[in-house]
Amino acid sequence: QVQLVESGGGLVQPGGSLRLSCKSSENFFSSVTMDWYRQAPGKQRELVASITSAGTTNYADSVKGRFAISRDNDKKTIYLQLNSLKPEDTAVYLCRSDSPFSWRPGSWGQGTQVTVSS
Repeated sequence: QVQLVESGGGLVQPGGSLRLSCKSSENFFSSVTMDWYRQAPGKQRELVASITSAGTTNYADSVKGRFAISRDNDKKTIYLQLNSLKPEDTAVYLCRSDSPFSWRPGSWGQGTQVTVSS
């Protein structure tokens, strides 16, 4: 069972910044795609950003130019830099790890709350 632990959430004013972290226990961390999702109350979970093992990144249109995903394979950690935050960015942010094996499903973290409010 892969453990994913997110941190870095909190309360921030509109226009502010936060940096989220997700530390993985996956032995094959450097080989898997990692994602950040978010879920706001009453809304579906949405993919915010992803980063492949090769470092290729993809973003939801709503966060392009404001958020940046990165990874440190030595630390088995991914990051999500959130800039120019808006109230609509308020959500629980969850980390997800792909599985390196077809027989094992991907893993989710517990999430970290981000609240953007004045």
